[in-house]
Amino acid sequence: MADWELRPASAADVEAIAELRAVVLRGDLERLGRYDARRVRQRLRDGFEPGCTWVIEVGGAFAGCVALRPDADAHCHWLEHFYVGAQHQGRGIGSGVLAELLERCDRDGVRVVRLNVLRGSPARRLYERYGFVVEAEDPVDVFMVRRERETAA
Repeated sequence: MADWELRPASAADVEAIAELRAVVLRGDLERLGRYDARRVRQRLRDGFEPGCTWVIEVGGAFAGCVALRPDADAHCHWLEHFYVGAQHQGRGIGSGVLAELLERCDRDGVRVVRLNVLRGSPARRLYERYGFVVEAEDPVDVFMVRRERETAA
């Protein structure tokens, strides 16, 4: 397992994150007939919220990112823009980051975490391992949810 750290994102990170998004999503978007080199980057720029985003660093260098955005209901958050560079995949970084964020949610009283993943993406297996279940699907996306676990009184 690689050593990694999360740091808060800043506005200056937007272009590196947009580029990583384009690279990471390209294969799945091409398979789905939805890849557009300009649009994949612009969608990230248009929705980028540095205050809800963290940069994943390995050895002090940019390795990925993730966002956790509160919904209108503070007890529901959206997990978004979770990308790890190809050279860092398969080393436990995604699992470690996801576990840490879900622990934060549990500690902070976030009862529901939602996300969407592209149909056919191998990332879906990671989310399922952490308790996410399919809530809905469309031709492009699979919408998943993880609800707060019931605790015995």
